[in-house]
Amino acid sequence: MARAREIAAAVDEVLAEKATSYRDPAPLPAVGPTPPVAQPGQPPMSQWATDASGVLKAVSVASLPIGGALWIVGQVDPLTLGIILGSPAVAALALARLVAKIKDANRVAQPVVQHYHGAVHQDTRTVTSNTRGIIANNRNQLAR
Repeated sequence: MARAREIAAAVDEVLAEKATSYRDPAPLPAVGPTPPVAQPGQPPMSQWATDASGVLKAVSVASLPIGGALWIVGQVDPLTLGIILGSPAVAALALARLVAKIKDANRVAQPVVQHYHGAVHQDTRTVTSNTRGIIANNRNQLAR
């Protein structure tokens, strides 16, 4: 009986209500005109520059085994090897530059103007959301 009471006491201790969550009372940071801060890692750059650097890294990494194998075998002189391995990188750069020029031309193009026929209602309400916790519970306040 004593052993059964010990087990029951241990079960009661485990099942006793304990705090399982914590609400941070600190106010959320304000969003404003503060400029972004550079984070560690790859420096901030445009999406195009990020894509181009990834392509250049992939091309350069892909050329290392071929160049290393040809250097070890020694059957190709350095100038020919440079031309063979440099041409894919030059082609990738030219293609990336062409894509960039096309994107720039599309950005400069006139924006599409939409014409509406009939009554138009423009909703200018702002919804403020405050979501916290692991299991999110949204409480949206509609500001007018």
